[in-house]
Amino acid sequence: MATLVAFHAHPDDEAIATGGVMTKAAAGGHRVVLVVATRGERGEIPESGLMPGETLAQRRVAETHAAAAILGVSRVEFLGYVDSGMAGTPENDAPEAFCNADIDEAARRLADILVEEGADVLTAYDERGVYGHPDHVQVHRVGVRAGELARTPKVYLATVNKDHLERTGFDVGDLDLGVREERITTTIDVRELLDVKRAAMAAHASQIGEASFFLALPPDQFAVGFGQECFILVGAPPGAAETSLFDD
Repeated sequence: MATLVAFHAHPDDEAIATGGVMTKAAAGGHRVVLVVATRGERGEIPESGLMPGETLAQRRVAETHAAAAILGVSRVEFLGYVDSGMAGTPENDAPEAFCNADIDEAARRLADILVEEGADVLTAYDERGVYGHPDHVQVHRVGVRAGELARTPKVYLATVNKDHLERTGFDVGDLDLGVREERITTTIDVRELLDVKRAAMAAHASQIGEASFFLALPPDQFAVGFGQECFILVGAPPGAAETSLFDD
């Protein structure tokens, strides 16, 4: 059996982007480790508010552990950086923000976990961070470098199939998501796991409420948008067309 380390920017990203492959890996007997760069401090305060003395970061850490249990994750780690906020906001300029972290320093933190776990597979994001969020772009930079430092055998860049969205007419509003199909090396069908994926999203209730874009989708549209998870294998030869992250 292998070890998969999924590297994400904020709590809830793991459920949205790689919840299916994480669940599938765990169900197949592989060890799954979740590493999150920040605690999502710049997220939305829930309508119900926070408990007295509770911070949003504390709430989101608890939600991450709840979602991880649903997905079958064996270990959850936070790298300790601060959420940078959305692109173009003043929070981007904070020196402690993840988007401003020294790439090698952050990569060494992640690489230490990769080495400790003997990771066979690492997932990060594509070079645009899927949709341009500064923390997601930094996950790409840090993840690729960490894979180099730890000599992780396979590094995958999570992305979205832009052509699939256009073919199906799936509405993502003004977001510019993902890459063209020709760049994708690996497509995982996770439709049979959508109940688990939806439950993991719902565990992040402070950010993904029942009326959110994600959970308000009818089942057929949820399957269109989230029934496949796409990746680019770093260093893959042209024409690669995998259906698994592992050498099955």
